[in-house]
Amino acid sequence: MEIGIDSFASAMYGSNALSSEAAMEQLLDRITAADEAGLDIYGIGEHHKKEFLDSAPLVILAAAAGRTKNIRLTSAVTVLSTSDPVRVFQSLATLDIISKGRAEIVVGRGSAIEAYPLFGFDLNDYDALFKEKLGLLLQLREEEFVTWSGRFRPALANQPVYPRPLQEKIPIWLGVGGTPESFVRAGTLGLPLMVAIIGGETERFRPLVDLYRNAGQEAGFSLEQLKVGLHSPGYVAEDDESAEADYYPGYAELWTKLGRERGWPPVTRRQFEGLIAPKGVLVVGGPKKVAEKLLRHSEALGGVDRFTFQMDNAGLTHKQLVRAIELIGSKVIPLIK
Repeated sequence: MEIGIDSFASAMYGSNALSSEAAMEQLLDRITAADEAGLDIYGIGEHHKKEFLDSAPLVILAAAAGRTKNIRLTSAVTVLSTSDPVRVFQSLATLDIISKGRAEIVVGRGSAIEAYPLFGFDLNDYDALFKEKLGLLLQLREEEFVTWSGRFRPALANQPVYPRPLQEKIPIWLGVGGTPESFVRAGTLGLPLMVAIIGGETERFRPLVDLYRNAGQEAGFSLEQLKVGLHSPGYVAEDDESAEADYYPGYAELWTKLGRERGWPPVTRRQFEGLIAPKGVLVVGGPKKVAEKLLRHSEALGGVDRFTFQMDNAGLTHKQLVRAIELIGSKVIPLIK
């Protein structure tokens, strides 16, 4: 199991707002710390909101590439529906060159919708946009000279697209939530799957992961090709009690705020206790509890090839986040192995 971190480049820690410059510098320091600690992957999301600095994730990753040596760098996720696949591919290929072959990308339709009006796209075309643009992105990966036509972008007639990445087949993961059609699409295309599970119990996604694997096998792909990644909120401290005490206040504040925007009830301590319980989705605790939970999640889903902590959205300080990264590298990963 590969272990990593996903970040939304938040500029807020508790009630104290950081300047954009300070928040970005700390984020790059954390990516460097993850590389030094031996983590496998670091991802940057894409949002277009005031509280996040990740509207251009591949730019952030390019800056991180110059500070790191081994860790793989990915988006988490790129909202492909509102992007030009040619520019996405060129940026990704450039990142691959800068990082000497460590670039990846997770593409999705976007759980937040602010990018659609921002870039002039119609939400009624939500799935059609993604389907068409994913097809073009995959074709760009395979072909240097591209002939293509579609509804949402001007046609290409034997058009060369440069630069080409260092990796022969740069990894493109499909990021999904809870829509069965998305799991089937990933399987049919033979793409690795990144499942975002942010609430409830992880095992409830097993039928959807089975859909993915079955669709992939029916399309002719082996189980070894059908990788499954899991992205969930989490945090590691020296012991269980410290982790819960550090994590809960910011988690409750953030998710209560999101609830007001999306119609969810406020977070309660009782709900939190259920989410950090053995089957709950939150991976919060000391190294032993976290390692055991990751193995339990993997078993529940029939095997997980990659896990990424969504960790910097809970009012935690930079110091706490760096220490969590160090513990993941020095304690959690060895326990899992």
